[in-house]
Amino acid sequence: MQFTKAEEYGLFGVIYLAKQPPSGVATLREISQAQSVPEKFLAKIFQNLTRAGLVRSHRGVRGGFSLAKPPKRINVAEIIAAIQGDADPIKCVVNRRDCGKKNSCAVRDLILEGRHQMFALYKKRSLLDLANRY
Repeated sequence: MQFTKAEEYGLFGVIYLAKQPPSGVATLREISQAQSVPEKFLAKIFQNLTRAGLVRSHRGVRGGFSLAKPPKRINVAEIIAAIQGDADPIKCVVNRRDCGKKNSCAVRDLILEGRHQMFALYKKRSLLDLANRY
């Protein structure tokens, strides 16, 4: 399994915010340029992060984005879920009807187990952990 571009760009964007002073606000252009991420794509991603309560949007002349809570209180699983939504890259994980082998598929069971372990790890890792490694 691999991150989508949206997940990758979103992670880079919030890591950038985590590296800012606690009261700091960064513009989308600033984040985009610093992380080499397309600004328009990042805008869509940050809408999802804002809706999920992970990022705060600030309007006006000094507008931009900041984290909605301290980076140590945001885990990677929350970020991925906010960006990914209900989508899952593997159709049969979400909807068994999409698979002709729905009643006897060892691969699906393996994927589900791997996905569960992966998200358990993501829940243990905070945004602060990522920012400190960056």
